[in-house]
Amino acid sequence: MRFSYAEAMVDPAQYAPLARAAEAAGFHAMTVADSIAYPEVSDSKYPYTPDGNRQFLEDKPFIDPFCLVSALGVVTERIRFDTFVAKLPIRHPLLVAKQVASVAALTHDRFAFGVGLSPWPDDYQLMGVPWAGRGKRMDEMMAILRGLLDPAGGFFRFEGEVFQLESVKICPVPGKRVPLLVGGHSEGALARAAKLGDGWMHAGGDAEEMKRLLARLHELRREHGREREPFEVHVLTQDAYTKDGVKRLEDLGVTDCIVGFRNSYERDSVPLEKKLASIGRFGDKIIRP
Repeated sequence: MRFSYAEAMVDPAQYAPLARAAEAAGFHAMTVADSIAYPEVSDSKYPYTPDGNRQFLEDKPFIDPFCLVSALGVVTERIRFDTFVAKLPIRHPLLVAKQVASVAALTHDRFAFGVGLSPWPDDYQLMGVPWAGRGKRMDEMMAILRGLLDPAGGFFRFEGEVFQLESVKICPVPGKRVPLLVGGHSEGALARAAKLGDGWMHAGGDAEEMKRLLARLHELRREHGREREPFEVHVLTQDAYTKDGVKRLEDLGVTDCIVGFRNSYERDSVPLEKKLASIGRFGDKIIRP
């Protein structure tokens, strides 16, 4: 089992010491959140809070994930950074490919690109991108990223329903394949992960629901003939905090546990020293034994 440390919406000055502490404690990865803007007026609901309230995001600091990962790569040596998750379809695939390749180069390939649709029409409206057809848009973007980020390099051309890309290449390209991890609990997200992704990212919630999602994911991977291919399964659950719980997750086919030490839906009032101590204790108790 591998472990990812999750922190978001905190004082930006905390990220570097937290990343270094997570690396020292034996974490495989650190997750990085994505949010572009907060609209003053919106009736959108957040799917991962009980009441759909989105106000926990207001006035919270979000650093652009590509900038943040590049900065954290400078102060660490081994830990990987995973976007959890980047809102892919509101962006342009060529620009995203360039950003991913740049981050991979600056971190010496310590980057996995977790992607999702975004649950809010507001994001699409603000970016001038249609909400309708977002699933198809994302599928084509993943194909374009695969082509442009191929470690072999070379020119890549794409003709799709949404995107048409003339023959082009970028430089540098990653030194190895950048994992594309698909986030989301819908049937479409599970199918996309099973068919197109290198892994799936769970956003938390009820333990029994998580088991149902995992069972469906494994079923879809078999349907697509990919059950024997390497595949990452990231989950956010309380079972990750005990040895017995970790064993149960391994039996379910989980490869990576996402853990954090505060409620990120609330305003951060936890001192940095307490966060660093929690990271160290988790490494001593769960990761290293």
